Amino acid sequence: MTAPHAGPRTGPHADWGEVSPRWAGVRSLHTEVHGTPVHYLEAGSGLPHLLVHPMAGSATMWLDAVPPLSRLGRVIVPDLPGTVFGHTACPHPRAAKAEPSARFLRAFASRLGLEKAVVHGWSMGGLVAVLFAASAPSHVERLVLAAPALPGPLPEGEERFWRTWGRLALAVGAPLTRAALALAGRRLLDAKLRMYTDPEVLSRSELLGGDMSRVSPQTRALLAEQLRTARPERLGAAVTAFASTMTALFVDRHTVHEAIARIGAPALLLWGGQDGLVAEGTIDDLAARRPDWEHRVFETAGHLLPQELPDAYAEAVGGWIGRS
Repeated sequence: MTAPHAGPRTGPHADWGEVSPRWAGVRSLHTEVHGTPVHYLEAGSGLPHLLVHPMAGSATMWLDAVPPLSRLGRVIVPDLPGTVFGHTACPHPRAAKAEPSARFLRAFASRLGLEKAVVHGWSMGGLVAVLFAASAPSHVERLVLAAPALPGPLPEGEERFWRTWGRLALAVGAPLTRAALALAGRRLLDAKLRMYTDPEVLSRSELLGGDMSRVSPQTRALLAEQLRTARPERLGAAVTAFASTMTALFVDRHTVHEAIARIGAPALLLWGGQDGLVAEGTIDDLAARRPDWEHRVFETAGHLLPQELPDAYAEAVGGWIGRS
């Protein structure tokens, strides 16, 4: 009889050093926000660093960056509502969208008494972090955006398309995709699983722009196990999050542009030169809109910057804080 697969346990841990020594000192904690159970990771002490994971992902995506960042202060990483792998409850179907996620962060920060924090937003979490920073300035001491999913320049014809047909496609396509996932969700998760376990797929760095083999084996093993045990019905929230991001990037761009303009906290923009998801034009546009924001490019990194180069990421943040 073949023994069942036994990968790393994916649930909360009193100390994530149980899973890997590289995560020793990272704790799983729980609280409630407006009656909704919330799971979050925490490590270190001192100046709070509030990390926002890519929407539909989970706090564990930041695990490799938490120990080096904990040398800078207290690191807190909540699971947003509506994640595929996280352990925070989803109070309503719209909870996975960007603006409700920003409202959740405001309530979570208030619950933990975080009056001022260095807020980090990665990928689609960068969109949430921008909306949070603009709407809750009293909670934000500084803002770090890593490969953020934010609006970039669009030709006039494309902008006109997204305001009309693109808006309609998102409105119709999201419900249809959620319905399709009820039948094909497991196959989609298995296909994603191969990105972390198949050596041939792993070597094709163009999948995410950058070198996935630079992500630690421990993180790849954890993500693979999360995919093996994920419930396909939770993929519907991922569709909601993705559609919300596409709307912010292409349809209602002015809302995000206004939020970017309102942010008063100092900001650091970090980007991987091999990022295949966030275009260089987006970074250039952000730099033009906010020339006061400091930015740095990691030439060899891709979209998984905090996983590919966690120590360099923390060093860049620490150096920036020390200079200003």
